[in-house]
Amino acid sequence: MKIKNIAVFLGGNSSERDISIKSGYSIVKSLLDMNFVVYPIDMKYFSLKFFLKKSFDKVFIALHGKSGEDGTIQGLLDYLNLSYTGSGVLTSSIAINKFLTKLLVSNLDINIIPNILINEFVYKKYCLFKKFNNIFCEKIFNDLGSPVIVKPNTQGSSIGIKIINNIKDLGLYLYDSYKKFGDILIEKYIYGKEYTVGILNKKILPIIRIKPKNVFYDYESKYIFKNNYFYPHNLDIKIKNILNEKSLNIWNLLNCRGCVRIDFLIDNNNKIWFLEINTIPGMTNTSLIPYAANIIGISFNKLVKEILYS
Repeated sequence: MKIKNIAVFLGGNSSERDISIKSGYSIVKSLLDMNFVVYPIDMKYFSLKFFLKKSFDKVFIALHGKSGEDGTIQGLLDYLNLSYTGSGVLTSSIAINKFLTKLLVSNLDINIIPNILINEFVYKKYCLFKKFNNIFCEKIFNDLGSPVIVKPNTQGSSIGIKIINNIKDLGLYLYDSYKKFGDILIEKYIYGKEYTVGILNKKILPIIRIKPKNVFYDYESKYIFKNNYFYPHNLDIKIKNILNEKSLNIWNLLNCRGCVRIDFLIDNNNKIWFLEINTIPGMTNTSLIPYAANIIGISFNKLVKEILYS
């Protein structure tokens, strides 16, 4: 298929809007450098009537979070019979849901961190007077240990993530977080090292060690600080092969396309734990996928082109 006219979807209304804009315009610049005709479209101001007046060969999706990474925009483009980058509707809607993804991945003989989902049913049952009750919070610590990590179930970029080690803070933060983000995932806190595996059109990119300047790889570590990750990392070849194998198994299970990033944690006993998958990884100048691709000689332009034609 010959591709000339490209719409780049960026921005939008999610909490990851700013990062999406940075990723999107990095992609726009790259496509212009390669002589494509490019139309950046901020989805916050999207007009379907205007969009349909144009003739696009493909849509490059650079949206992060809800409405961009959750299958919503993919469903619209499928309905319009327009080709787009990245994974399809079902893959996207599953992958953005951390709890559901973990349930599926657990069938692949991959370790899943013990967790508890706070959904509408749990919220209505255990939340009173703008906080979750102490008995419920105490049970969470009894089941998962202390501290725990609280994170939105369908957000990326580590937005809203927090480590909590006492009942009072947990009860208050669960309420605030649920009201802001919806479903919340609570996980046992496991001490270890984070690694990420990028996959580009079924090709494994070099494994990158993530070493955040903060306690964990949060929003600030990803997009404000630099040099939070490095290669080489002295990773044991056996563990490296296992990470690569597990990552491909996850790719195949979820029927991914284009480029994804899969995050793991390796604890102090060298046990590997699956963290999450990102179906539209960041493409900023501090993002992991461009960094990993560059290690094996894939320039940013070549990376963008490979995603475009995937």
